[in-house]
Amino acid sequence: MHVWYIRRRMFLLTTTNNKTMIQRLLSFLDASPVNFLAVKAITEQLKAAGFKHMDAASPLVSAMPGDKFFVTKNDSSVFAFHIGKEKLSDAGFRMICAHCDSPTFRIKPNAEMLCEGGIVKLNTEVYGGPIMSTWFDRPLTLAGRVIVRGKDAMNPVTKLLHVRRPLLQISNLAIHFNRQVNDGVALSRQKDVLPILGIISNELECNNLLINIIREELNVNADDILDFDLYLADATPACTFGVHNELISSGRIDDLSMCYAGLEALLANAGTTANATQVLAIFDNEETGSQTKQGAGSPFLASMLQRIALAQGDTMEGFYQAVEHAFMISADNAHAWHPNYPEKYDPTNHPHLGGGPVIKFNAAQKYASDAVSAAVFAEICREAGVPCQRFVNHSDVAGGSTLGNILASSIPLRGVDMGNAMLAMHSCRETASVADHIYCVKAFTQFYK
Repeated sequence: MHVWYIRRRMFLLTTTNNKTMIQRLLSFLDASPVNFLAVKAITEQLKAAGFKHMDAASPLVSAMPGDKFFVTKNDSSVFAFHIGKEKLSDAGFRMICAHCDSPTFRIKPNAEMLCEGGIVKLNTEVYGGPIMSTWFDRPLTLAGRVIVRGKDAMNPVTKLLHVRRPLLQISNLAIHFNRQVNDGVALSRQKDVLPILGIISNELECNNLLINIIREELNVNADDILDFDLYLADATPACTFGVHNELISSGRIDDLSMCYAGLEALLANAGTTANATQVLAIFDNEETGSQTKQGAGSPFLASMLQRIALAQGDTMEGFYQAVEHAFMISADNAHAWHPNYPEKYDPTNHPHLGGGPVIKFNAAQKYASDAVSAAVFAEICREAGVPCQRFVNHSDVAGGSTLGNILASSIPLRGVDMGNAMLAMHSCRETASVADHIYCVKAFTQFYK
């Protein structure tokens, strides 16, 4: 890494505005223990910046230059649009895409399990691909959405739940009963990762324990609770650490940090209208393959962009032209070089914490990046005064995929897959760089301009 960038990184850590930016990120992470609450936090900031909430079921009658609006899907994905000065067919759109779901544990129906001694544990199923051992012996809580009775069967009411105190814990088996624990243990998803909720005195209390928690938190009648989508979340707040406070420790950095960097960039440009239409697309269910109505495999975003083109008086031909003018940044975090495991990384393409945004390549086309799109993004970084890195998997190590190529299979967009370098991806507690977040916001802001 060049000495200039090291000095620049240290300067970034001491600037008041940048410290405030990182505090906003930490606050967002704390407010977003699950996808539903992340969308709520994003939409609140969009509204405060003048973006109007559009009901996707209502007609889109106008898309004039300067118009700012957003739509949501399933309460767990959000799509924001800032209409540019020129028609989509002439200028296309500038799109930043990310995902708001993270690996965790979903609470099953009929979840309470009464054990000997009055201990109650909850039955869970794994969501995505977490590093399960990292969820042990730490304070956890519950978050998600609860569905309560509405005016009729087709219109129930959704309420968001975030229990803001330590409520559960997945406890390890003592080393005295498993002397090989430090040699590696195969964990059962059904047996080993069930969290303890508490100790009770009778079976009747057990059958209503979770419902009573929901009832008290949301101030609703137990009989009106119809169903829920609830998940485990780390109860420990996000923080910075390191000798210069140069690192970030939090759950769900993958991929909420990218969501928030995109939001910061969109809001930074909210006061002016660019030529091209700006789009921030936050999808759900990337960790399980994106093949849902709120995921990147859905046609929902394409239909919204078509509706905008038609509202501008264009035709489907105009929409197809807009796709050819468009550029997509698929923003999903990358793997930073780990000092304890250098053998896991490609010998010449292993990004470092604090080295700037990372362009991701894969010969099997798991990423959308190619030479053209990578060159475009690298130039954007250069114009923003931001360093840029590249990541390719070690050829003997299978890599993951992301939403860029999935989205491009339904909308043939020119685009790049990128993200900030981080450690312990899919751990309950991940590590990222303060400087990289600042760099990324600067690059995204330049892209929207």
